[in-house]
Amino acid sequence: MFAKLFAALFAASVVLAAPIESNEKRIMHSGRATFYTVTGTGSACEYTVTDTDFIVALNKPQYNLHNGGNCGQYLTITNDNNGNSETAYVADECPECKDGSLDMSPALFSALNDGDMDAGVFPISWHFLKRDD
Repeated sequence: MFAKLFAALFAASVVLAAPIESNEKRIMHSGRATFYTVTGTGSACEYTVTDTDFIVALNKPQYNLHNGGNCGQYLTITNDNNGNSETAYVADECPECKDGSLDMSPALFSALNDGDMDAGVFPISWHFLKRDD
């Protein structure tokens, strides 16, 4: 009797001790992509980055949600107009961006938009990747 109870309690403790993935990491976000000159600007995440790096400045509402805790977090971004997808990481904050929108390095913007920098903006969907992806 006690052996069964002990086994059940042990199994429950193992399940409860397992890490629970944040729901934020599973949510698909939608917004607008824009780009900015990265080289020579200060990064809110205190990273040294250049225009050729695949980085994003996360919109202020989502950046502040975790007090900058998403710095270095990777995400997958899809251009909703052409289906191009790329992976980048959060290196900065975009104070002007609305919830769901991302400001990108020129290299990332270009890669997602088939080299068309003149568009200036396009619709995107994106999600965070789990830290171990």
